[in-house]
Amino acid sequence: MLDNLTQRLARAVKTLRGQARLTEDNISEMLREVRMALLEADVALPVIKDFIARVKEKALGQEVMASLTPGQALVGVVHRELTELMGGSNVGLNLATQPPAVILMSGLQGAGKTTTTAKLGKWLKERQKKKVLTVSCDVYRPAAIEQLKTISAQAGIDFFPSAAGDKPRDIAAAALDYARKHYYDVLFVDTAGRLAIDAAMMAELRELSELLKPIESLFVVDAMQGQDAVNTAKAFNEALPLTGIILTKLDGDARGGAALSVRHVTGKPLKFAGIGEKLSGLEEFHPERMASRILGMGDILGLVEDAQRGLDQDKAQAFAQKMKAGKGFDLNDFKEQISQMRKMGGLSGMLDKLPAQFAQAAAQAGGAVEDKSIRRIEGIINSMTREERAKPEILKATRKRRIATGAGVQVQEVNRLLAQFEQTQKMMKQFSKGGMQKLMRGMKGMMPGMR
Repeated sequence: MLDNLTQRLARAVKTLRGQARLTEDNISEMLREVRMALLEADVALPVIKDFIARVKEKALGQEVMASLTPGQALVGVVHRELTELMGGSNVGLNLATQPPAVILMSGLQGAGKTTTTAKLGKWLKERQKKKVLTVSCDVYRPAAIEQLKTISAQAGIDFFPSAAGDKPRDIAAAALDYARKHYYDVLFVDTAGRLAIDAAMMAELRELSELLKPIESLFVVDAMQGQDAVNTAKAFNEALPLTGIILTKLDGDARGGAALSVRHVTGKPLKFAGIGEKLSGLEEFHPERMASRILGMGDILGLVEDAQRGLDQDKAQAFAQKMKAGKGFDLNDFKEQISQMRKMGGLSGMLDKLPAQFAQAAAQAGGAVEDKSIRRIEGIINSMTREERAKPEILKATRKRRIATGAGVQVQEVNRLLAQFEQTQKMMKQFSKGGMQKLMRGMKGMMPGMR
C-alpha cells in the first residue's frame, strides 16, 4: 500500500541534501514532487492545495538542527501535517450508552460492509470482551442475510435472523428488542448498499437511524475508489449523522488518496482500516502511524502490538536465548518463525509496518512468503529427518529428491526454500552479533528528532 507515494516523497527529500537551511528556493522543487506524489495517489485537489500551503508555511525559514539534514527537517514538517490531515490522533468507538450500544453500518455495495461488520464484532469481543449481536437489514441483495450469518458464526459472535420478505424497519426494531432482553453490549445493524447513491437508499438509512438512534454511525468505504470514495463519503455524511469512517482494502492496490482525503472532506474521524479478507484483518486507524508508513518510517508500535497478540511468548523467549547463546539458526527455527509470522498477518502485513530500508532487506531475505507458500514450506520441512533439519548442509541431490516427493513438490521448491533459509540465517547471525544496534542506528537517520 502507498508504495508509489512513499518512493516519490523519498526522492523529493534527496533534493535537499547539502543545504544549510530550508528556504523558499530549495523547498519549491521538493514541494512540487510532493504535489505530484499526492496527485498520483488520487488525493482530492482541494486537499492537496491546502496541504502544500500548510507545509510551506511551517517549513519556510525553519532552522535545521545540527543533528538533522534539511531533508530530515522537512520530513518532520510533512509528517506532522500528514498526521493532522488524517485527524491528528486515533478516535475509538464510543460505547458510552445504556446497552445495547447500536452501531449502524452504511456504505455502497461491494465496499466490504458486511465483512467489516463481522470483523468489528470480533474485534470488540476479543479486545473489549463485549457480548455482540449482528443483524442484516439488507433484504435486496441475494444471500446478503446468509452471508452475515455465516461470517458472524466464523467470528464467534451472535446473529439475529431475518428474511428477505421482511421490512428493514421491522427487522431493526425486533433485533433491538431482542438485544435489550438478552443483555447484549453491542448491536451491529448491517444496512443495504447500492452500486451508486440513490434517494431510496438514503431515505431507508435515515429511517433506520431515527428508529435506532445509534451511538455510532459508521461509513464503510473502499480505499481503491480513490476520489470517488471521497465524493461518496461526502454524500453519506450529508444524509446521515456519521460518527466515523472505516477504510477497507488498504492492503490492495489502493493509491492512498482516500486515506488522505476522506477525513479532510467530511470532518469525520477515520476509526479503522481493513487489511485483507481474514476476519482478523482490522486495525485501529492511527494517523501518526499511517503518516510514518507513508514516509517510509514504518509503524514499529503497530508491529510490536501485532507481536504481543500473535506470538507465543514462551517460544519467543526460548528462541531469543538460543540466539544469544550462539547455538545457530536451523530449519526447525525457520519453520517456527514463519509460523509465528503467519499469526502476525503474514510477511506482507509485517513489511508494510517496517521502515522502508529494512522492509526491502527483509523482503530480499525472506522472499515473497504468503500463506500458501508458508504451508508449502512447512510441508517440505516436515518431510525432512531430524538430522536434516538440524544440519541443512547435508542436503544433497538424493535427499532433496526424497524430500520433494514426500512434500508433493518439485526439487526446485526445495532449493528455493534452502536459499531463503540461508538468507535468513545470515540475517540472524548479524542480529546475534549486535545487528539490532546497527538497525536502531539506521533508524535514527530516518526518524526526525530521533537520537
